[in-house]
Amino acid sequence: MDEWHVAAGALTGFVVGMTGVGGGALMTPILVLALGTAPLTAVGTDLWFAAITKMAVSGLHIRQGLIDWPVVRRMWLGSLPASALTLYWMSDRQMDPAGVAFVTSAIAIAVCATAVSLIYAGTTRGNDRAPAIKTRRHREQTFARRLWASVARTPAMHASVAAGAALGGLVTLTSVGAGALGVVMLVRLYPSRLTPPRLVATDIAHAIPLALCAGLGHLAIGRVDVGLLRDLLVGSTPAALIGAVISSRVPHGVLRMALGAVLLAIGVTMLAGVM
Repeated sequence: MDEWHVAAGALTGFVVGMTGVGGGALMTPILVLALGTAPLTAVGTDLWFAAITKMAVSGLHIRQGLIDWPVVRRMWLGSLPASALTLYWMSDRQMDPAGVAFVTSAIAIAVCATAVSLIYAGTTRGNDRAPAIKTRRHREQTFARRLWASVARTPAMHASVAAGAALGGLVTLTSVGAGALGVVMLVRLYPSRLTPPRLVATDIAHAIPLALCAGLGHLAIGRVDVGLLRDLLVGSTPAALIGAVISSRVPHGVLRMALGAVLLAIGVTMLAGVM
């Protein structure tokens, strides 16, 4: 058992327990940058890590009745087929340096996107204290606001399937996005329907089958390190429980902003390494 692998699992598990997001966005860069794991192996291993870790807490959400199953099913309609198609595309690609660089770049871009989504969510909460007119004008000027305004014109069913498809392809290719980006999409699609606890529970419920589907595909094509996965889970399980217990005592907005800044630095570093 490698103590560095256990420590990486503990760090990521603690962050996930504290904030509910950042598992894939944090673990995959750690595996690639700090532990020297091949990018494709890091993606496949992290998918299983995410699925098992989230299954450990999903039972609590089910018992509390927090999961919005109609929303979850709409997301699955897009994410699971997209995951299968992405796996088929990946299985036909040679693992030459160009392919590795492409996957590394995709991971870095997904990490940066996750970081921006976390920082944007934190600043949006802060703006809620400002006058309503000023806040409204500021948001209307942002690219994200214009983008989601166009999505909102479509029926919720179609928008949910499309969002699920985007997540399915991204998560399968990079293992990043099911948490933070999934939450952002759900907030925009169902701003009044999902309260914060239901939002987190619904996002986790959607992510588990997606991670399992993608993980099975990566396992079939030999891109999962079982020994590494075991070490990561040894560290993550108790750390996630500790993080969950103390999370209510720390402002989540502060944690999300800090995590976003760290992830942005990691993503930029990864991009610089492949250029």
